Amino acid sequence: MSSATTSGTWPSISVTPPNLSGLGTDHVTWGIPAGGGGKSGYVFRGGTVDVELDGAEFTLGTFTHENFPIQAMPQSQFDVDLSVAVVFDDGTKADFSFTFHHNETPNVGPNPEDEVDLPTFVSPQTVTVDGDEYAVVISGFKQNGQVVRKFISAENGANSADVVAIFAKAGKPEIAITHVQHKGQVKGSQADEYVEIVNRGSVPGDISNWVLGADDAGQDFTFPPGTVLQPGQRIRIYTNQVHSQWGGFSYGKGRPIWNDQGDTAKLRDTNGNLISQLGYGNAAVATP
Repeated sequence: MSSATTSGTWPSISVTPPNLSGLGTDHVTWGIPAGGGGKSGYVFRGGTVDVELDGAEFTLGTFTHENFPIQAMPQSQFDVDLSVAVVFDDGTKADFSFTFHHNETPNVGPNPEDEVDLPTFVSPQTVTVDGDEYAVVISGFKQNGQVVRKFISAENGANSADVVAIFAKAGKPEIAITHVQHKGQVKGSQADEYVEIVNRGSVPGDISNWVLGADDAGQDFTFPPGTVLQPGQRIRIYTNQVHSQWGGFSYGKGRPIWNDQGDTAKLRDTNGNLISQLGYGNAAVATP
């Protein structure tokens, strides 16, 4: 583990909205206020963070969307560029860039919340640390305890989320089991149990026909052809539920898959090679 200091600025925007100000700073705003709350805008706050170079997630900084009512924009969707400077404790410096896609939705209707996502989650820049080349991959926005790929911003307020990122070795996928929810809340079937898998690499990873096993006979899930995880993307494989926002994967079993006391989840490729394993429950220490 090493520590690093992060900071960010918003250098450019793909359109020129009314009342645009703050480009080149960590707080950019735009729009003609339609009420007493001020303009709309983005804020990025960095800080001192602990950085792992083994694919572990860390907080790159805090993103805030100031979502106050403004008059209708000439263009409701546009891109805002973010530049993040990272200074490691040994003096190594690097700059990384990302693009935030903004959807300024109408303030009335069934879904008035604005939406923010990223067209690509990987910075084009890299940094060399201890002889290895790394890229920064944003895995998502940590909102209400969940890491999501799209930031939903409620109207008439300043809404914040941590930007969760990974230092990934450049040019490689890295598929890993990161969590086993082995005790579901659905009585009897525990249909809401799931395993979470993340691509902690900087390029897409094809896991077609890979097998997720509960370390017991008859408890295997085989990923369908065409299953590709994008950099930073996380999916969940549920016991007997389908959630499209997590990839839509399900064992389709009417009984629990994962041992309430604990066991080991294993992911194997098409040749049977063990790619990742994770102990959970009373086996968590045995397979870190």
